[in-house]
Amino acid sequence: MELMQYVGIVRRWAWLLLLGLVLGCIAGYLYSITQTPIYETSTKLMVGGSQQTGGQYDYMSAYNAQQLALTYVELLKTKPLLDSVSQRVGYPIGTVSAQLMNNTQIIQIQVQDKNAAHAMEVANAVVTVMIGQNENLQAGRYTANETNLQAQIDQVQKQIATLQGSMTNISQQSVQQQIDQVQAQIAPLQEEKTKLDQDIAALKTQIAAITFPTAEQQQQINNKNKTIIEEQNRIEQIQPLLAQYQQVYTNLVVLGKAGQSGSESSIQLAQLQSTVNVYQQLYINLLNSLETVRLSRMQNTPTVNQIEPATVPTSPISPKPVTNTATAGAVGLMLAAGIVFLVEYLDDTVKTPEQVEEALGLTILGYVADVPKVKGEDRGLYVHTQPRSPLAEAFRAMRTNLEYSGVDHPIRTLLVTSAGPGEGKSTVAANLAAILGQSGKPVALVDADLRRPSAHRFFNLENRVGITDAFKDHLDLEAVSQAWEGDENIAIITTGSLPPNPTELLASERMTKMLEDLKTSRSMVIIDSPPSIVTDPQVLATKVDGVVIVAWPGHTQMNGLRATLEQMNRVGANVIGIIFNRIPQNRGSYYGGYKHYSQYYYRNYHYNNYGYNADHGSEKKTNK
Repeated sequence: MELMQYVGIVRRWAWLLLLGLVLGCIAGYLYSITQTPIYETSTKLMVGGSQQTGGQYDYMSAYNAQQLALTYVELLKTKPLLDSVSQRVGYPIGTVSAQLMNNTQIIQIQVQDKNAAHAMEVANAVVTVMIGQNENLQAGRYTANETNLQAQIDQVQKQIATLQGSMTNISQQSVQQQIDQVQAQIAPLQEEKTKLDQDIAALKTQIAAITFPTAEQQQQINNKNKTIIEEQNRIEQIQPLLAQYQQVYTNLVVLGKAGQSGSESSIQLAQLQSTVNVYQQLYINLLNSLETVRLSRMQNTPTVNQIEPATVPTSPISPKPVTNTATAGAVGLMLAAGIVFLVEYLDDTVKTPEQVEEALGLTILGYVADVPKVKGEDRGLYVHTQPRSPLAEAFRAMRTNLEYSGVDHPIRTLLVTSAGPGEGKSTVAANLAAILGQSGKPVALVDADLRRPSAHRFFNLENRVGITDAFKDHLDLEAVSQAWEGDENIAIITTGSLPPNPTELLASERMTKMLEDLKTSRSMVIIDSPPSIVTDPQVLATKVDGVVIVAWPGHTQMNGLRATLEQMNRVGANVIGIIFNRIPQNRGSYYGGYKHYSQYYYRNYHYNNYGYNADHGSEKKTNK
């Protein structure tokens, strides 16, 4: 479709497009005012990774930081965390969403709620709960070591107190108890050291098995190396403790043997004092190990800090009446446009001359506009009542086109038909006969529509005598013709009484002879036939020199025109063209014909001759 066709469609369906737009806007506005307001606030927190070994910061460190931030984003969406927030604030919370800002370690948390104050409170509570859970989650990795070291410190303190209190009264039983306690402390340390050595060996084997690591495998290697370092640090803490416990054990064994052999008490006291000194050094080492574990926990725990607290929102984010109204209006307009183009796509009616020429291969012989009727005025014969109007000019142009269409073979008999009823074929036939008569040529109009005759109404004649009487009384058509208003150039032959067998009469040789006789006295014979939905036009088409088909743009179906043309071609008729009739004035450019006649002349003609304004539909003055 060309651009002008689209423009024509928009102009023709502007009312529906406007209706869709208005209804959509109304629906969007009503929807907006009935919705509960939703408030949204946001807060930002920054996730910091653990301290890097050696102060180095490379690509993998940045990658790890991004992965850590994404992990916290997913953690913020978990149900346990949201349940904890709800318990903290004391009421059900609204929608909570979190996203990582591009190329940063900053997480933005957005909270939507029906209450503006609740939205702010929930957003800040989410951060508080998140920080608490982060500390609890990371502390669990070092809790066991801290607990074990604290228990050992307490035990050493107790053993030192026992030895110092018993230095004056040493017995074999007290020494044996000390030996048992030292053995109980040495055993788990040895087991832990053995297990750590085995874990380190296994991790190194796994790392060595990866030859060309991918990004994910490299991340696994980094994690395993980090674990190896932590376990080696733990071994370094255990090793001196084991050595000191073994020294204590040796001293206690020697002390016990000295007591059993009856050695002097001074020697025992000296040995006991040496043991206490070892215990005190062991106590100091345990304290150092505990502080080292705590420092390691602090260095390896990611930090979560709130950098922008949430505030109370001042206006709701939903509903948005203006946006919703505009969006609904656009949707309504698109739906209306979809309906329009669907109707146009399914519309099979003729609209433009280009369609006729492309589909049927016929030319347009004339364009006749649709004229509104003036009150009390008979507008059937436009060429007579409006001789200077654009309508009369249209029929004059049609007369010229007919004359030039038969230069080699002049058209003396012309059949006017249509694809369906109500398309104005009788109006075209009557006006065409009148305009030919006004040129001074003797013309005859034969009303061959023996089913619904109408020619006598256009010329205000009686329909008592006509074609059927010529058949019955064996007369020629000239004998039953009637002159119009005394003008001998225009002979009107009506139907007379309607016969029961119109097709047989029109197909008879008698009809052929009557038409041939009529041609001897008239330079042009115009025959008004029924629409092609009956067989009468096909019968008459074989007896005439040419056939014109009247079409009503926007109403005549292309399939109907195509069927009419096929029927005419089947009987060998000479179809010389199509006449566009009843073209709407306000859409003349769309239907392709009335644009040839200036609206200025049309308006001024009606105003000067009828006192009628074609633009406003009102009477200005009395008819002239």
